[in-house]
Amino acid sequence: MRYAPAILLGRVARTLARWRKPGGGSAVPGLVVNTIAPGFLPRTLNSFPGGLVIVTGSAGKSTTTKMLVAALRAHGVSVFTNQSTANISQGLTSALLEEVSLTGRIAGDIAVLEMDEGHGALISPTLTPRVVVLTNVMVDQIDRFHDSDMVAAMLAKIAARATGSVVLNADDLYLSRLAEGIAPGVTIARYGVTEDVLAQNPRGLGYTLTSPARLDAADGMVLTQVSGRDATVLVDGRVHEVGLPARGTHYAVDALTALAAARSTLLDRFDAAVAVTAISAIPPVFGRGEVVSVRGTTVEFVLVQNPASMQLNVDSLDPTTEQILVAVGSDVRDPSYLWPADTSSLGRVLIASGSKAQDIALQLAYDGVVVERIEPDLGRALDDFLALPEPSTGVKTIIFSADSMRRTRAHLGLATNESDPS
Repeated sequence: MRYAPAILLGRVARTLARWRKPGGGSAVPGLVVNTIAPGFLPRTLNSFPGGLVIVTGSAGKSTTTKMLVAALRAHGVSVFTNQSTANISQGLTSALLEEVSLTGRIAGDIAVLEMDEGHGALISPTLTPRVVVLTNVMVDQIDRFHDSDMVAAMLAKIAARATGSVVLNADDLYLSRLAEGIAPGVTIARYGVTEDVLAQNPRGLGYTLTSPARLDAADGMVLTQVSGRDATVLVDGRVHEVGLPARGTHYAVDALTALAAARSTLLDRFDAAVAVTAISAIPPVFGRGEVVSVRGTTVEFVLVQNPASMQLNVDSLDPTTEQILVAVGSDVRDPSYLWPADTSSLGRVLIASGSKAQDIALQLAYDGVVVERIEPDLGRALDDFLALPEPSTGVKTIIFSADSMRRTRAHLGLATNESDPS
């Protein structure tokens, strides 16, 4: 009961935060609890009978986590997870407050948590995860993580705490090197993609690739083909068809990561067919390929968070898409951050918007994309974009950064937090 006062205060803070900002403030109660009871988070996370599973890396964490949770639940496992995708320490604590009892216990067999690389490295010395899942290493969030070596070092610190297994991308050079430092007795489970899949993505998958011999170490988990929202995976020699929540090879790799993680978590209980069926049924993860109906029209949301995701999402966009709005907000602090992405395939963008409208419009123009209008006022841009006649092909498509995603959803009256039921 020693954490009961902190839990009660956290819940009061949660109520006040939601009252002040509906759909937001998810980190506030966690910040309160972590300040007055710093031992609450590690103690609770380490208390699940089936252990703790951490999913971390530069990109793909949210989608992989959601897929993994679906696969485990399909096997009858009771799973606690941070469904709001709040993946820093205060966000994780806020997620726990949703279900924890006053005695600091949560009903569930296992915890599966998406975890930010930086915050994960900070709290990892207090955690004893049974499984650590590593997605990739990219040049991401350069205002926080200055280079890939820094990201790899943080992931290595998290992986070093694994007691059962480390699941990693065999294609990623940094992760392959990281595997050499895993403690004896901890299983290393690898997954990879075929040369055919790489050939479908001549610009790469966003991370530094290993040598062509990488599949020799893929441990029977291989992505063999991707076509739109469908993929083919090879699991222990058997072919499975997987439905994806959104277009793109990166989502197929997320599905493969989730399958490899499910096998390492379930061990002998793992049934690939059951896991594939569950993964194929999940909807897009909050803003990542979501197709919604607003104001009588259908809109697709495409979230870009770094140059690699910008490139992969632009490349996977239907070339017949007629109406595109690109909105970049204050989360992109360096105006040159997204410039490594080649946006030329967009061809024509109706509106460039967000607080960095001028910056993204300049990038698009240098890539030869025709930008018909620059409108920094995102609300006005959205209203005008949605009021346009329906496109003759495809659907209205909004490509946005995280800040613009939140502002777009708020303006359109949609949930601004995945756990918000409104």
